[in-house]
Amino acid sequence: MEHTAIPTNKKGFIAKALDFIEKYGNKLPDPAILFLILMLVVWVLSAFLSGRTFDEIDPRTGNALEVINLLRGEAITAFFANMVTTFTSFAPLGIVLVAMLGVGVADQSGFINAGLKWMLGFTPKRLLTPMLILVAIVSHTAADAGYVLVIPLGAIIFYAAGRHPLAGIAAAFAGVSGGFSANFIPSGIDPLLQGFTQSAAQIVDQNIQLNPLNNWFFTSASTVLIVLVGWYLTDKVVEPRLKNVPVKVDEADQPDMGKLTSKEKKSFYRASLVMLICLIGLYFWAAPTTSPWRDPDGEITSFGAPLMRSIVPLIFAVFLIPGVVYGLLSGAFRTSKDVINSMSKSMSSMSYYVVMAFFCALFINAFTTSNIGSLLALKGASALQAMALPPQVTIVGIVILTSLVNLFIGSASAKWALIAPIMVPMLMQLGISPDLTQASYRVGDSVSNIITPLMPYFPLVVVFCQKYVKSTGIGTLVSMMIPYSITFAIVWTIFLLVYWALGLPLGLQSSYEYLPH
Repeated sequence: MEHTAIPTNKKGFIAKALDFIEKYGNKLPDPAILFLILMLVVWVLSAFLSGRTFDEIDPRTGNALEVINLLRGEAITAFFANMVTTFTSFAPLGIVLVAMLGVGVADQSGFINAGLKWMLGFTPKRLLTPMLILVAIVSHTAADAGYVLVIPLGAIIFYAAGRHPLAGIAAAFAGVSGGFSANFIPSGIDPLLQGFTQSAAQIVDQNIQLNPLNNWFFTSASTVLIVLVGWYLTDKVVEPRLKNVPVKVDEADQPDMGKLTSKEKKSFYRASLVMLICLIGLYFWAAPTTSPWRDPDGEITSFGAPLMRSIVPLIFAVFLIPGVVYGLLSGAFRTSKDVINSMSKSMSSMSYYVVMAFFCALFINAFTTSNIGSLLALKGASALQAMALPPQVTIVGIVILTSLVNLFIGSASAKWALIAPIMVPMLMQLGISPDLTQASYRVGDSVSNIITPLMPYFPLVVVFCQKYVKSTGIGTLVSMMIPYSITFAIVWTIFLLVYWALGLPLGLQSSYEYLPH
């Protein structure tokens, strides 16, 4: 698949810059090989940095940070001995494969296709983009489900509406990952980050208590911001740039997006009713405070709650059951073998991702084990602290620092576990509350997710793109997402500063100022 170039004299600076990124980004090795090369680089760096003394204290251990030499004999043997476990315990792998088993049945049976036909029948074409971004943002509530559900559906929705499928992927990716901290529905990430923030704040004030939803109002308001900005960027910047990128797909694999037939409509309504019954049943099962779906404290949104730990299996079941019902009623499935074949077909499309996930898992494990990522985070936080900038500038600095560290450390909790013990007490000394510091961290934690190939789901999004444009590489995806990343970073940071200036509440029992007791 060749990229059809737009005449140079009609391009502006931004278009030329994005084309440059795409051209040279696609010259990078295949993502799987890139992860292998980066792992080897980490090994060499770990050997070079090990044995050196650093001033930074690892807040997780209370000891001086030490880089682990991965080229030692013990480390090499441990690498081979644990290789299988490192791969099989790579969290995104299980999430993607288990979810795709259920989604594959719903897809191959025609249930998802029928749902899209039904939705496109009443949704104005001009509102597809904001609707998709909003759904992508809400998907954060179900952990990482948006990566395996919403992003590929974004492509299908746009393609069915006669729009470029890669623009649908970009919009969904921007909502799922770039707008990760924007959501009006509380999720497990809220109490997780609050726990680290409170522990860091208690370094200064042992009696301080923070509400798990201390950023809820801000993240809710941010939902509107991300939808509007993402809508503009998709329709006015990203999709126009894709107009000359040809789409080539196997038409046999593409669903018929005409009107629903009488049989399809009846099958869809009945299968949807089954799905609704399943969801209602789950709600009433989980609603009581004594429900086994809750954690020992009765919380249902904590990461320790069985419901939150079961999100992916529940997605598998909630798509599998109506998918089977629709397939049987519509005639797409006649025997149980047809159901299994639909699962096999969905797994075959994931083979390339499995290969990339293997090398990605090895690299991330090496990067984490070596402590190089922790060193980068702590060095950056220490440098920001030493600058002694005004409060507003420091808040902007936290956003920038977090977004840069996020290029290397994907886990939101891992970054905050390292940065919070430095930033939270420092800003408390300046009279800034831990709630505001955490809000600034959450902005930075989101905006650079979509441009780093080291993000565990980045290779999966490349695979989704390749279904429509075979030549898609790292450069293609990064060049598509950079407008979102830069714009989100600027606009969202300004939004936080204005939100602060207006004194609007950040969340429940939150504040902007810290007043020592």
